[in-house]
Amino acid sequence: MSFIAPSAVRHVAIVGSGTIGASWAALFLAHGLDATVYDPQPSAEAATRDLIVRAWQGLIDLGVTDQKEPKPWGFTTDLAEAVRTADFVQESGPERADVKRRLYAEMEASLKPDVIVASSTSGLVMSALQEGLTHPERFAVGHPFNPPHLVPLVEIVGGKLTSPEVLVWLDGFYRRTGKAPIRLNKEVPGHLANRLQAALWREAVHAVASGLASVEDVDTAIAEGPGLRWAIMGPHMIFNLAGGDGGIKHFIDHIGPAMEDWWRDLGTPQLGGAVDAALIDGVAQEAAGRSRADLVRQRDAALIALIKQKKN
Repeated sequence: MSFIAPSAVRHVAIVGSGTIGASWAALFLAHGLDATVYDPQPSAEAATRDLIVRAWQGLIDLGVTDQKEPKPWGFTTDLAEAVRTADFVQESGPERADVKRRLYAEMEASLKPDVIVASSTSGLVMSALQEGLTHPERFAVGHPFNPPHLVPLVEIVGGKLTSPEVLVWLDGFYRRTGKAPIRLNKEVPGHLANRLQAALWREAVHAVASGLASVEDVDTAIAEGPGLRWAIMGPHMIFNLAGGDGGIKHFIDHIGPAMEDWWRDLGTPQLGGAVDAALIDGVAQEAAGRSRADLVRQRDAALIALIKQKKN
């Protein structure tokens, strides 16, 4: 099967509105693409419109667009209508395998034959989603990090039946829209970045559950410490620098044994009961009365400033 060239994409269908779908729509619109958003609930249109408008100023601040407002875009509760003229589909529906399989089977009947579908799934594997499709080779994972219109990362990984050509195509298309894609070598639940997050959060939860530190101090330890470095370089390169002139080899030789001792001592907390209560109460104390909207604005303003600085 041959596919439309990434550079030839003009119309994108976003299947599933929500926070992720609306953010994707804002990004695609800012890059001059036409967009149609599908959601089965008519009431989702107003919420999607509001999310796109709120995302737009950030895209202006980043220099992605110089348009004062988004170009007209479509909304529909008819899936076939949404995908019929699309050159690419970004699926951002509910994180349920049965729902996604049903969406794929339904949309496949209306898709043009050269159109690729990418799923925003944060943890499901494509091999379990593409079974029974007529053309499973054109379905793959294109998992963004929230919010997609600001955070560059997108993880690309195919299922057992995905064509390798599709992964190359997605890499090219996402780069066209300003993303920083990575291609994973194999499938695993949660992909890569979420598993790294999960590993860190496991120890963060253990620190709270064991009484080592408060929720706020755990968050401060990351945000004012290694998190600052991770925004510049990943852990391997950071430790390469920590090794001095000997680089990562020196670090492994001298710090590796201690690191292995720490690994063996890492916690395995269980969520529920008192642990959940401690986390919920701790987050409320750290928020100190700030609403979710306030925190989102704070997060996005800092993200925009950081991304702009990294571009310099």
